[in-house]
Amino acid sequence: MLSHTQIWSAIDALAVSNGLSVSALARQSGLDPTAFNRSKRSAADGRKRWPSTESVSRILASTNCPLDAFVALAQSPKEEAASDRRIARQSVPLLGMAQAGDGGFFDDGGFPAGHGWDTVDLPAAAARHAYALKVQGESMLPVYRDGDTLIVDPEATVRNGDRVVVKTCEGEVLAKLLLRMDQQTIQLASLNRDHPDRQFQRSDIDWIARIVWASQ
Repeated sequence: MLSHTQIWSAIDALAVSNGLSVSALARQSGLDPTAFNRSKRSAADGRKRWPSTESVSRILASTNCPLDAFVALAQSPKEEAASDRRIARQSVPLLGMAQAGDGGFFDDGGFPAGHGWDTVDLPAAAARHAYALKVQGESMLPVYRDGDTLIVDPEATVRNGDRVVVKTCEGEVLAKLLLRMDQQTIQLASLNRDHPDRQFQRSDIDWIARIVWASQ
């Protein structure tokens, strides 16, 4: 029998494995964006709230996840805590977006390097070289808010339509939507329509990496 914590941990892990926050997973599945918020997992009097079978069915359908794979997420190796079992967590390097353009934090390939990084725990295993960037300011509204955490995988394949982090050779760090990338140019759309879209020569880009998840 699966516990309350196991079911919710499996939902968290399913979201992460698809590069989504739980809010984005709910929206993608045709549910209220707050359906899987932590505040919805217990009542004011402490009673445990369970996700409905319909909501679980919808997220499995929207992510093409078989039921047995979802059960495996719930039953994966976990740490014991207060007689309940929780999904294993992983720490990754964390840096503020405002600091990411400074020298010494990344190597030539865009992988985290050097000193000065903090760490943040993720609700599930991340890619080997994944790292986190903390959103600062309102330049990425309405997609990302001040204080949101972006999980970036420098080894993930980048395709047109992906949300990406780009570092220019001049040290500017941008979170944008990749419109088009070819051998000569990179075209980026701003997440906040009050800010202009950008285009760069490939030679002006230090590195580009895909955003695989965001806490919202």
